Amino acid sequence: MTRLILHDAALADGSSDSLRLGVSIAIADGRIEAIGANGEIDQAGATVVDAGGAVIVPGMVDCHSHLTMQGGSHWIARGDDPPAVLRQVARENANRLVQAGVLWARDVGAPSADGRPISLAVRDELSGTAGNPHIRVAGTWIGKTGYPDMWVTTDDAGLTAAAIHQLDLGTDFVKIYMDAPGGVKDSPFSVAALRAATDAVHARGAKVACHSGYLDGARVAAEAGVDSIEHGMELDDDIARTMKKNDVTLTSTLSVFASWESFARTTAIERFATEESRQRIARRKEGAYASVGAAKRAGVRIATGSDFGGGSVRAGHLAWEVELLVAAGLTPREALVAATRSGGELLGHEHAGRIELGMPADLVLVHGDPLSDARALWRVWAVFQAGTRVA
Repeated sequence: MTRLILHDAALADGSSDSLRLGVSIAIADGRIEAIGANGEIDQAGATVVDAGGAVIVPGMVDCHSHLTMQGGSHWIARGDDPPAVLRQVARENANRLVQAGVLWARDVGAPSADGRPISLAVRDELSGTAGNPHIRVAGTWIGKTGYPDMWVTTDDAGLTAAAIHQLDLGTDFVKIYMDAPGGVKDSPFSVAALRAATDAVHARGAKVACHSGYLDGARVAAEAGVDSIEHGMELDDDIARTMKKNDVTLTSTLSVFASWESFARTTAIERFATEESRQRIARRKEGAYASVGAAKRAGVRIATGSDFGGGSVRAGHLAWEVELLVAAGLTPREALVAATRSGGELLGHEHAGRIELGMPADLVLVHGDPLSDARALWRVWAVFQAGTRVA
């Protein structure tokens, strides 16, 4: 049996608002064997890593990502790149995630090739291999309209069949787009149709994630009892209470707005650069921050998503989302929980985002106290995946 001890660290696992100091963690055969004060852990025969001055946090979970896409202001056009190019982008993105301490990635939409989402091949190639995150994929977006190779189009009558077809292809969950074509703010699907599709997906042991940029789509998704509302840019207190009642998670993506603000200053692309665009971004950002507040008041589970690849953010920037959740009103501990155990709960994996005895040693060592300064999560010193140092 191989043993490794991380000696004299601090611990921030999300269970307390303050650091636990003078902690050692013993790892045996890739799992957490013991957690205790420095003097309590037997070091005989073990490899000891001096972790003094570092804080141990759980491996982080990015619940809203697009591994096959590179992000940036031209992200939509890049979705038409050849499949081999998109798979290489995914390999590079996966590596960047692990280097940033993100050990779980939930891919919520990818282009297709020959009728099969490219993300399936990415998952099968990379998931859980050394130096790559564990990956769960939704396949291709389902909506009323979209880009030919990046969308499955349907209406109420075909929604359940479209969702089940994604599962038949081998996806882990289903992604449904709740914004209507042409910027219309009414939901594209009815509560009855979405509930029927959700029930059918649940009967297969899978989950439903719903993109929602507007109020009505979020209301329909909450009432239908889906598993997560992605973005949730317009939530009110009534919708948040319905989400709490139906155990619907909010996957926040506030960093998208921060990146759009950056683009408004650095690009000539009209959708970012005009004064009208800047004002529209500011209004939507304000609404997204208010939505996080509504979710917090209602006690809704909040998980973090960077939306890298499918928006303007790049891979490995989940710490930005944590930082912005604090700006939106969460405590640093609540934001850390959103990036770790809450994400694991949404994924449905009991050890994702947790540090507990017997669990795989998926650990990240950072400089600084993330329970008082969310920016500490940017400062990754070491990453251990199942007890092996991978960064």
